[in-house]
Amino acid sequence: MRASSVLLSIALLVGLAIPAAAQMSEDQIRNGFKNHAAMAQYYRWYQFYERPDGGVANALDILTKDVTITSGLGTANGHAQYKERVAQLPATWKNAHHVQTAEITQGKDGKMTLAAKIIYQNQGMLPDGAVRQADLNYTVEMVPGEDVLPLLSNVLIEQDSDTTVTSFQDAYAENRLRSLVHYWLALIEDPSRNPEPVQEILSDDFSLNFSSGAITDFNGFKAWLAGPASQVAASTHVISNFEAKDLGEGEYTATMDFDWAGITPDGTELVAKTRHTWTATNDVNERFARIKTVDVEVLEPFRPRGN
Repeated sequence: MRASSVLLSIALLVGLAIPAAAQMSEDQIRNGFKNHAAMAQYYRWYQFYERPDGGVANALDILTKDVTITSGLGTANGHAQYKERVAQLPATWKNAHHVQTAEITQGKDGKMTLAAKIIYQNQGMLPDGAVRQADLNYTVEMVPGEDVLPLLSNVLIEQDSDTTVTSFQDAYAENRLRSLVHYWLALIEDPSRNPEPVQEILSDDFSLNFSSGAITDFNGFKAWLAGPASQVAASTHVISNFEAKDLGEGEYTATMDFDWAGITPDGTELVAKTRHTWTATNDVNERFARIKTVDVEVLEPFRPRGN
């Protein structure tokens, strides 16, 4: 693999195989929250490998009890074998997983298949601080969980190439913040409009500065979810121009654009585009980082699709 092209592709980061909001079908809009929930879990897969001090419990939380995981290390069946495998990973290793593409296929009975390509980096496996880099393909099967988040039931990891590069590029902030954003979108797009799970991803002193006004307490969020956020029968967001930064001391910031598509109760299809700037706090022991502030800039106001 050419190191220069690899570094460029890492800088460009994820290109999800999802059409822009203006081209999404009705089914894609209505299933958008399921895709976001799947992506939230997929990005969580990397959490333990990139910050093992958070413990293995969060890794097991995303897996079915009878999960099958197959990679170059062999096959692990169930939680016990998976724990034995990851316990053998040296604590001195540094791992990074740069997701390049991801595509989700909806199946029957709520099952989904996610196909992804990543660039994996490791520092510690090779002597003299050399950085190993490999192209990996993921095929992940998911089944419905007890809430909006699905569980990984089968994970197949296949390697395309293997080389060395001159520098290690940490991916934790990127993956941790993307998992948070996807989970937030899954919860606010879910037609059940259940506000309670959102408490897990809000900091104690959060401020959501939406165009409809600032929300600074959970009662305000519940009112927003039951009011402005519920004026459509279905909606979804396509994320672009995502950039995450680690500010240190467990503080993060992320900027991104959202292409939004929605369907009103009478069937009218609407689109809009906003730019979000988030700050978040992070505890590696928790399932997700927590939203501290959200600032929203309207790039394209709500309008009928096609106008």
